[in-house]
Amino acid sequence: MPEAQRTVDSDGVELAVSVDGEGPAVVLLHGLTATHRYVVMGSKALPRAGFQTVAYDARGHGASSPAPGYSYAALADDLGAVLDALGLDRAVLAGASMGAHTLLRFALEAPTRVAGLVVITPAFLPDAVDDPARAERWHALAAGLREGGVEGFMEAYGEPDVPESVRATVLEVVRQRLSRHEHPEAVADALDEVPFSRPFDALDELASISAPTTIVASRDEIDPEHPYGVGEAYAEVIPAARLVSEEPGRSPLAWQGGQLSNVIASVAESAAPA
Repeated sequence: MPEAQRTVDSDGVELAVSVDGEGPAVVLLHGLTATHRYVVMGSKALPRAGFQTVAYDARGHGASSPAPGYSYAALADDLGAVLDALGLDRAVLAGASMGAHTLLRFALEAPTRVAGLVVITPAFLPDAVDDPARAERWHALAAGLREGGVEGFMEAYGEPDVPESVRATVLEVVRQRLSRHEHPEAVADALDEVPFSRPFDALDELASISAPTTIVASRDEIDPEHPYGVGEAYAEVIPAARLVSEEPGRSPLAWQGGQLSNVIASVAESAAPA
């Protein structure tokens, strides 16, 4: 089945959804300021492996419409709306950063709809939400995008604290994905809200998750914005969760679409049939 595009209504928010392939369902959720193309980086490995691969632009991102709010409660409701619209009772969920936090919120609220989880580069820790320095940076990024577009965001973003060998690549990818939004002002609104929303209140809530789960964590020297220790903390709490990463000094597994797709496929293959 060729890739198909459709729109799903979620309480008045129009979500741009892509469906590719046939078979057990895998739903991909991207991170803040990204689009659906930035989970497995355009890899077609999942549909070729026999999975119906669903990816969508989060509210306010990509081709999806602006929204009145960007809380994790709303983002999780959007995920439920996509599943409902496609007639999917259960699915394997794979999400990066904001997408990872969204699928965890959904798994806590609707565990029977989750066949498996791939939690990619999580960054949320309940105690860090109210850190003043963190808040200042997120609001500066939002203001930069709102007032100066992509270049305003990049000026606020500054030089990333990564090795010089990958710095140019990181900046290129950030600029590239920001240029893919039809409503950049909505992305700015999301920047002002998502980092201060709580997908859950305490880490020990994750102990109730029973679905097969793999955590994909990046090493701090390459991706300091998604600390390896957060992935470790999630893996310690979620029963029988598996923690995977790249070898130290190598490009993050989360950036390698084909290899990441293999990780997702392994979870989907181990998940109970729908």
